[in-house]
Amino acid sequence: MTKLSPENGIPVKQSGVRWLWLAALVFIVDIASKFLVMHNMDYGWPNRIELLPFFNLLYVHNYGAAFSFLSDAGGWQRWLFTAIALGVCGMLTYWMRKLPASHKLANVSYALIIGGALGNLFDRMYHGFVVDFLDFYVGDYHWPAFNIADTAICIGAALIILEGFLSDRKKQTVNH
Repeated sequence: MTKLSPENGIPVKQSGVRWLWLAALVFIVDIASKFLVMHNMDYGWPNRIELLPFFNLLYVHNYGAAFSFLSDAGGWQRWLFTAIALGVCGMLTYWMRKLPASHKLANVSYALIIGGALGNLFDRMYHGFVVDFLDFYVGDYHWPAFNIADTAICIGAALIILEGFLSDRKKQTVNH
């Protein structure tokens, strides 16, 4: 007997949740990269590893969200960002369950965001901060340091926007 998704009659095996393997992969790569940084690099700016004229490895802690947003808020932000991450992961998983697995772009984007959110959530819960280590710069201007999870979240968000444009274009083509 095939288990059906109650919302739309799609068998669970044929729904977008089949793409959660990608979220697990992002989570594992993110946690492994942070583990390597924490155990092989010294903390802070003087200990950066210069790799390219525009890129360093730099081990830092981020107590806030993207671009250190609310990093100096006193600790309550940890729980706010935890609640947001759990809510977003739950919502995206629900949407994946309603989508057929064949909607690859949407499912991949959701999986990337879920994997990244869970990677940073793990850091917040285990360490009390997020480990960042990718430092891009131009001249003296340094973009805020980030990590693999942040990269997956940004790529996933960009893919959602792209998917929106592509589906609008497809609708316009059908209507004309």
